[in-house]
Amino acid sequence: MNYLKLIPQYGLFVFLFPTKAFTFLKHIDTAIHGTVRHTKTLYSTHLQRHVTLDLILPADYAQSTHSYKVLYMNDGQDLERLHMQAVIENTAPFITPFILVAIHCGERIQEYGIASRPDYKQRGAKAGSYTKFVLEELMPYIQHHYRVLTGPQNTVFCGFSLSGLSAFDIVWHHPELFGKAGVFSGSFWWRQKAYENHYDDHTDRIMHQLVRNTPIRLTSAPDEVNQPLRADARPAPTFWLQTGSEDETDDRNGNGVIDAIEDTLDLIAELERKGYRWGRDIRYVEVKGGHHDQTTWSAIMPEFLKWAFGK
Repeated sequence: MNYLKLIPQYGLFVFLFPTKAFTFLKHIDTAIHGTVRHTKTLYSTHLQRHVTLDLILPADYAQSTHSYKVLYMNDGQDLERLHMQAVIENTAPFITPFILVAIHCGERIQEYGIASRPDYKQRGAKAGSYTKFVLEELMPYIQHHYRVLTGPQNTVFCGFSLSGLSAFDIVWHHPELFGKAGVFSGSFWWRQKAYENHYDDHTDRIMHQLVRNTPIRLTSAPDEVNQPLRADARPAPTFWLQTGSEDETDDRNGNGVIDAIEDTLDLIAELERKGYRWGRDIRYVEVKGGHHDQTTWSAIMPEFLKWAFGK
């Protein structure tokens, strides 16, 4: 069963999911008879390449006239390894139907990252172009060809590792379009200096710095759909963040907390300084025994889907 863990140095509790909770994956029925999967190819002028899309539609899509919420997912080429169609089918009783748009990656190390700047090795140099593709080409295409609801209350983005960093960056900077982001083992170590070049946690982790320097504050009052509001009355996105206790072994400051977990918790602390509230605006899940792989992410995926689309 799930349980809480206190992290003394951060003064907070996190949800832990034991490794044994993963055993349900062995019993997933992969012969899906409900949802419908489409594969499309879209040419992007921003990326100068064709982008493959896998879409999973609700079972009743063809027979209904309903419009649906939408989940955009980076690293869509991993759909099979994530068992996404089976996961959605098995989670269906607990969530409202939605359309999944899984975006296959191209030059992953360059297209994923932070749109405003690359890291110290110039990785992520095409992240700005990727963001423009999502906003200016992909979303209009999906909205034109599929019955999707629009607006931040209906639009979610998620990703894994480096593509999780990308998803967070896009949602953080475009709250008028996205209301929620899910980040699985996010690469929040993304930095502007090498460790050996007088690196400092406070100043050199790029996403932490961007959140810190964004001139917003949250009010205490949610809007009519329980979405937190920024001080300028615009909706603020909420975040579901996951790490695994076995994501890595690196512990750069020797404090006993692996970097993947510490970088994520430090980002949560930056969000809290902006007025985000733990439990309402941020959900953090630490998977005990969880690794940096699709098996772990697939196992915890139902919890994310219930958070994003729960009835």
